Amino acid sequence: MKLLVTGGAGFIASNYIRYVLSAHPGYRVINLDKLTYAGNLENLKDIEASDRYTFIKGDIGDGELLRKIEFDAIINFAAESHVDRSILDAQPFLQTNVIGTCSLLEIARQRGCVFLHISTDEVYGSTPEGAFNEASPLLPNSPYAASKASSDLLVRSYMETHDLKAMITRCSNNYGPYQFPEKLIPLVILNALNRKPIPVYGDGMNVRDWIYVMDHCRAVDAVFHNGATGEIYNIGSRNERPNIEIVKLILRKVSEKLGLNEGDLMDLITFVKDRKGHDRRYAIDPAKIERDVRWKPEMDFEKGITKTIEWYISNKEWWQRILTREYMEYYTTQYGERLKT
Repeated sequence: MKLLVTGGAGFIASNYIRYVLSAHPGYRVINLDKLTYAGNLENLKDIEASDRYTFIKGDIGDGELLRKIEFDAIINFAAESHVDRSILDAQPFLQTNVIGTCSLLEIARQRGCVFLHISTDEVYGSTPEGAFNEASPLLPNSPYAASKASSDLLVRSYMETHDLKAMITRCSNNYGPYQFPEKLIPLVILNALNRKPIPVYGDGMNVRDWIYVMDHCRAVDAVFHNGATGEIYNIGSRNERPNIEIVKLILRKVSEKLGLNEGDLMDLITFVKDRKGHDRRYAIDPAKIERDVRWKPEMDFEKGITKTIEWYISNKEWWQRILTREYMEYYTTQYGERLKT
């Protein structure tokens, strides 16, 4: 089996590539990535010399390039994925998440191969109670979520119109090694290690379901091998927590690792003006994947957070290189004025 994994230099997909090469000795992986700001080949440095792994720098919207690549199936992780950036400029999200997905669908249609599309729980929008299932309406509230919902609908249209052998997964918030530091958990960890203010939107009571990245990778692999074409699968861990609880948990654990008192880092918490259109609560029901694909998450949340903190402490060179001028300029633009309020 030769898999084309798009966006493979990113956080989730790089972990997935590593998982596939370990779990399936007969598989080969082609990593197609444009290497935008969040794509980092250092995420795969430990397997780059493998004769079962190939990297191609390129855009998923480049149909000519796609036609030159030999593969048996597509797993599409490629996406612009940061909500704050989509609020500042939605255009790159539409280009990659919609037009790029359409380009991949076309090549999958032409070759008649399996297409697994990696989406997000954010397409459902926010709910004060209960949980979304796969039949829930799509009500995205940010440009990012709208672009992902659009790509999901494109995939569905190809399944219906062209009988494409496709599946969609929608996962809750991921955390773990190699996550770009604009996302909540690595942002808190690195700011705590560097004694920088930790911005918390609004009152910090926005709720998310958190899943360890390797549990997500196992779920994607399970759907690829055991899922039914034409189906959608929610991937969640039933681990809902308010953002402020996550922040305080991380600060306690970082304090332990650094030999500090429990409250020494709490003063870094800085409540800032809320994000525009900020969803209050995400909640998805993973019963379908648990029942039909026989997958369940394995990582306990507090153990996963501890492993993640330990990884960032042990990989200082990795994240120091990422904290480039470009990222710091973005961080200052996004949070700078809010941190003064």
